[in-house]
Amino acid sequence: MRAARRIAAARALLIAALLLPLCAQARQPVLFDWFEYSGRDAVFETPLPDGHYRNPVLAGFHPDPSITRAGDRYYLVNSSFAYYPGIPVFESADLVHWEQIGHVVDRPDMLDFDGLGVSRGVFAPAIEFHDGTFYLVTTAVDSGGNFVVTATDPAGPWSDPVWLPGIDGIDPSLFFDRDGRVYLLNNGPPEGEPRYDGHRAVWLQAFDLDAMQPTGPRRLLVDGGVDPSTNPIWIEGPHLYRRDGWYYLNCAEGGTGPQHSQVILRSRDVWGPYEPYDRNPILTQRDLPDDRADPVTNAGHADLVQGPDGSWWATFLASRNYDRAHYNTGRETFLLPVQWRDGWPVILEPGRTIPYVAPAPSWMDGAADQAPMTGNFSWRDEFDGPALDGAWRFVRVPKQDWADLQAQPGWLAIQPLAEGLDTLRNPAYLARRQQHLAFEASTALRLPAEPGTEAGLAAFQNERYWYFLGVRRGANAAEAEVFLERSAGDGRELVATAALPPSANGAAATDDRNRAAAHDAAAAAPTATVSLRITGDAGTYGFAFDAGDGWQWLARDQDGTVLSTETAGGFVGATVGPHARLAPDR
Repeated sequence: MRAARRIAAARALLIAALLLPLCAQARQPVLFDWFEYSGRDAVFETPLPDGHYRNPVLAGFHPDPSITRAGDRYYLVNSSFAYYPGIPVFESADLVHWEQIGHVVDRPDMLDFDGLGVSRGVFAPAIEFHDGTFYLVTTAVDSGGNFVVTATDPAGPWSDPVWLPGIDGIDPSLFFDRDGRVYLLNNGPPEGEPRYDGHRAVWLQAFDLDAMQPTGPRRLLVDGGVDPSTNPIWIEGPHLYRRDGWYYLNCAEGGTGPQHSQVILRSRDVWGPYEPYDRNPILTQRDLPDDRADPVTNAGHADLVQGPDGSWWATFLASRNYDRAHYNTGRETFLLPVQWRDGWPVILEPGRTIPYVAPAPSWMDGAADQAPMTGNFSWRDEFDGPALDGAWRFVRVPKQDWADLQAQPGWLAIQPLAEGLDTLRNPAYLARRQQHLAFEASTALRLPAEPGTEAGLAAFQNERYWYFLGVRRGANAAEAEVFLERSAGDGRELVATAALPPSANGAAATDDRNRAAAHDAAAAAPTATVSLRITGDAGTYGFAFDAGDGWQWLARDQDGTVLSTETAGGFVGATVGPHARLAPDR
């Protein structure tokens, strides 16, 4: 009898364990009606003369640009770190107007970022076009190492990764020489023990296209940097070009912060030795005063491309700061012409600021309306398409389909997950880049039908630095509130709450003693929508809601530097978007 009872108890526990995930999956999704983002930066209000364009050409978290030309089109890729889909691909006919056409990493089984911070994952992809095929090499930091993929259409699909286990380091790139030989460059450790923190080297090795692997000996091209006596740090992002019988080695130096710069070296032989330009760096902003107006900083990590008129152009990363050191928009993609002087390429003379408005390439046709990639604009998603807009990204790779546009057409249905914004897995959060210092992001959603589900609008820098403006029902489902949470490096904290009026929560008053009835009433009621808004102005953020009686501030003058790279660290920029979760234990 006792044995039978133990077996019955064990079966009951097993059934309960099996039903727990089903109960979690049975949670009703949260419905979002629309999302809108608008930016109004003062630097973008400057009138744009005919034949000019705005910098950055890709505003908001588009770091480490690499570019190639295929016929009369240009293709550019950026680092995506632990965001998915990974490595956005952009197309342009004139280097000014860019359209995102796809992603390289767009299948969940290609890479996995679980357990990684947001600033790990995919670093510095480099794209090349050769003989009808696009080649891309990059590094999946802490998630596989260096790999190469190929495509005949840059919009995809791209091949599965071919791993390069013999390459130690980051920032690989390919160089296709005119004699048909192919080479792989990358940043790696120096020979022997590093002499100081940040001591790195640039290496070269032949590459076999048939085997898709490096072959033969590796050769050290640059040890430390252009002037080893100064202990230069983080020589990286190498690219090779050939012009007028010279091989030009183009590298970033100084780290991807305020001391960032671009340096150039050249040689008559691809294997070197490489002679540095005596007027390096060819691009930097580190020599400018910190208190200059509307500063652009961190400039470097450049790639060069030639236009149809013979001119050369550089794409590179830089940041737009406020309060000198802070920037929430991350590292962005800028464009400038390259001037050749005595056989050397120069992007910007020392002491000159990177312009926000510059003369466009000669072949640009028409006006330079570059929205929604840069400039001031409004962008709205009604969630009425067959698939998510390409502007949306996930934090890490989703393991289940929690975002749905088909369940209720015209609405985005998000299945709440147990993972919150502080997870090292995938939260139910759709991220859109913050592209402006001064911006508004807003959404409208139906109040979650069940207690224990929380949903709203997040402003996210990484898993330790974020804001969450949400709505939720109380234990008595007839009551509801709007709340603001913040994580500033030490875990979540509640900033403010406000009760929502009965007209907003959609449930008739019920006896507190009958919570099951209250739950049923809330679930069955035609829940009204609540609108939420996040505003930002440099380092000051505000959070507001509209429950049908007009906009009301929940919290104003909040610290926006929480979302700056200077405070949060890492290599990404802030994002905003809808989020839903199961209520965490308080």
